[in-house]
Amino acid sequence: MASLPTPPPEPQDDPAAYVGLTAEEAERQAGERGWSTVRRLQPGAMITMEFLAGRINFEVADGRVTRGWKG
Repeated sequence: MASLPTPPPEPQDDPAAYVGLTAEEAERQAGERGWSTVRRLQPGAMITMEFLAGRINFEVADGRVTRGWKG
C-alpha cells in the first residue's frame, strides 16, 4: 500500500486577522503570506466541507471580510 503524501506546511497565520479588510486586500495579503488558495464566499453560501491544506476561506459581505478560516 502506498503511503499518503505529506501536505506542505501551511502558513502560521491567524485567519481572524483578515476580518475588516477589503476582500482584495485580504486576498493580496494571504498570497504574500504563503496561502496557496484563497476562497471568497458570500455569507450563508453552501459549501462542501472538504479540507484543503494551504487554503484560506473568507466570508465577504459588502466587500469586506467578515470571517476567515483555514481549509
